[in-house]
Amino acid sequence: MDRFRDRFGVYIHNAYGMTETTSGVIAVPPGSLAPIHAPSGTLSIGRLLPNMTARTLDATGTLLPAGEQGELELAGPQVIPGYWNNTAASAEAMPGGLLRTGDVAIIDEHGWVYLVDRLKDQINVSGFKVWPREVEDALYAHPSVHEAAVIGEADAYRGETVVAFVSLKAGTHATENELVEFTRERLAAYKYPRSIRIIHDLPKTPTGKIRRAALRGKGNS
Repeated sequence: MDRFRDRFGVYIHNAYGMTETTSGVIAVPPGSLAPIHAPSGTLSIGRLLPNMTARTLDATGTLLPAGEQGELELAGPQVIPGYWNNTAASAEAMPGGLLRTGDVAIIDEHGWVYLVDRLKDQINVSGFKVWPREVEDALYAHPSVHEAAVIGEADAYRGETVVAFVSLKAGTHATENELVEFTRERLAAYKYPRSIRIIHDLPKTPTGKIRRAALRGKGNS
């Protein structure tokens, strides 16, 4: 974002919304610069838009204090009342009319929201939580990496092991072992990927979002 502003003179304001919110619900206000969450290095997606409320919950549904990461829950007039003709899905995703987003987030004491990752993408390595986004950020620091996606694959010893898929920038070269060593120098021992596969292009949605789910089961193929 800093490089974009330096080159074009325009600051990009993050914003967040979901299909279930029908519109944007969190955004960096005009004239403001998004802060960075120092422990994780994550850039904020903004603050709540008018008439919205948000909180973070742990795995038991207990409210968490400011600064603690948990599942982001939203409420407001933009949020849909439920899924059409699907009461079971509505009850699961919107208990009590509050939307469980499936996104893990941090809300600081000033109301700034930071996205950590998708709850369903969390990797459990020997009882330790690994968020794919953190590993992907480490890979993006390598000058040859164009795109990266990280998933968890079943492992008899660790429960799950971290596996990465990357595509390289045109005209560059890197080996899979080189990339493994690169991440090992930058991540905790349980976080760095034990396997990295270099592929031509990562699977994406029609809007260009990388589809981690499409890579599951391909780590050893």
